Amino acid sequence: MAENLMHAIQYSSYGGGAAGLKHVEVPVPTPKKDEVLLKLEATSLNPVDWKMQKGMLRPLFPRKFPYIPGTDVAGEVIKIGSAVKNYKAGDKVVALLSHSSGGGLAEFAVAKESLTVARTPEVSAAEGAGLPVAGLTAYQALNQFAGVKLDGSGQQVNLLITAASGGVGQYALQLAKLGNTHVTATCGARNMDLVKSLGADEVLDYKTPDGAALKSPSGRKYDAVIHCATGIPWSTFEPNLSAKGKVIDITPDASAVMTFVLKMLTFSNKRLVPLLMIPKRKNLDYLVKLVKEGKIKTVIDSKHLLSRAEDAWAKSIDGHATGKIIVEP
Repeated sequence: MAENLMHAIQYSSYGGGAAGLKHVEVPVPTPKKDEVLLKLEATSLNPVDWKMQKGMLRPLFPRKFPYIPGTDVAGEVIKIGSAVKNYKAGDKVVALLSHSSGGGLAEFAVAKESLTVARTPEVSAAEGAGLPVAGLTAYQALNQFAGVKLDGSGQQVNLLITAASGGVGQYALQLAKLGNTHVTATCGARNMDLVKSLGADEVLDYKTPDGAALKSPSGRKYDAVIHCATGIPWSTFEPNLSAKGKVIDITPDASAVMTFVLKMLTFSNKRLVPLLMIPKRKNLDYLVKLVKEGKIKTVIDSKHLLSRAEDAWAKSIDGHATGKIIVEP
């Protein structure tokens, strides 16, 4: 390989799924003044990655083709921009790359210092790479909207987490149990033991009648729902909510937005809240520290080599991963 070229995965148009990914040699990127150049050790895929390829976020993302997907990375700092204060070559970090520029499915990537945090030896690259999008989404849903105080203070919150064995769900469950919560979780039959081991008080198989109806086995009404699944109508949630219950939808579609507006217009006490994750470095740093302290962990579905990244891509599209899908160089 030439001195300043790297192996990367990119696509040049919308659509195509895993077959639309191409292995290429491209120049190693140069960090701008507020960026660090990372030698990547792990990249985690999220559903938003293939949704962008499918054209579901056009015209926002991708900004231009060809595009190297992947935003959740862990690696080693190789070079720093002139204005970078907190990092030096050799530092191990976790970073969230921007969706507009991507860059995660490659050997090297540039990250903004403002969304890069230190990673100690107790946190593996794969564990760290799982955190940015999924962990921050779970944190914001609980902390900002569900009213869960993660220090364990405050009144008990009755929570429902749908798709609790997925990327966001597994973090939401573990974070919720740091607070004063009673958690009912839904997942497939094969993942019920895992979800119990992560702290769920009650587990529903979503394919059973009670699971499909989201009924708490103990008859509780939910103060908040962290909704990580898709395809569940508001009419299924509403009878299970407490008087001021909220459904926090992490993948809101058009009907979710309509429900949100309707509930606002009718001054309903039961609300649907579409979640737009806003990344903050301090929150990412907090999550990495929780992993270091053993308070939460990254459940890893599978690891794939960069040379077989299309296998990881296909697995993400399939939608049945337990935890995070990781790609390593």
